[in-house]
Amino acid sequence: MPTNRKHRSLGLLVLIALVFGAAGGAWAQAPRVTPSGMDVPRYVSLKYGEVNARVGPDEEHRLLWIYKARGLPVQVVAETREWRRICDPEGNLAWVHKRTTDGRRTAMRVQASPLPLRAQPKASAHVTAYLAGRSTAGLDRCEKGWCRLKADGESGWAPQGEIWGAAPGVQCRE
Repeated sequence: MPTNRKHRSLGLLVLIALVFGAAGGAWAQAPRVTPSGMDVPRYVSLKYGEVNARVGPDEEHRLLWIYKARGLPVQVVAETREWRRICDPEGNLAWVHKRTTDGRRTAMRVQASPLPLRAQPKASAHVTAYLAGRSTAGLDRCEKGWCRLKADGESGWAPQGEIWGAAPGVQCRE
C-alpha cells in the first residue's frame, strides 16, 4: 500500500504543477502590480525647479545630477514605495523621490526648431501658435497620432511623433 500512496501523491503533485504551469502564462501577461497601483511605464512631470537624480532608490545613493526644469516630462519605468525610476527626454535613467513628481502630463519639443500647433488634428489645419524648440507644454490628450497641447494661454494640435512624452512604449532601455 505505501507504493500506491506514493504514486497518488506523485500524481497529485504532477496535476498541481500542470494546473499552475498552464495558469502561469496567463499570470505572466497580467498587468504588473506596482506600489502606487499605477501602470509602468507611465508619464509624469517634474514638480519642482530642482530635482535630485540618484543612481538608486534612496538618499544614500550617489547624486547623478540635478534636474532644473519644472514641468519636464519624464516616464516612470520602475518604482518602489517612495522612489520612481524615470527616463527623461535625453534618454537618461535616474531615481527621483515620488514627492518630486506630478501626475500632470506635459510634453516636450526636443528639437530646436519651433513646432506649429494646429487648430484641428490634421496637417492641413491652420496654425494657431508655435511651441518653441526645447520647450514644454501641457498635454491635454492624444488621439489618432495627434496630441492637443497647451502653453502660455495658447493651444493646438501637434503630431505625436514631434513631441516627447506621448509615445506608448518604454522610452529608455538599459
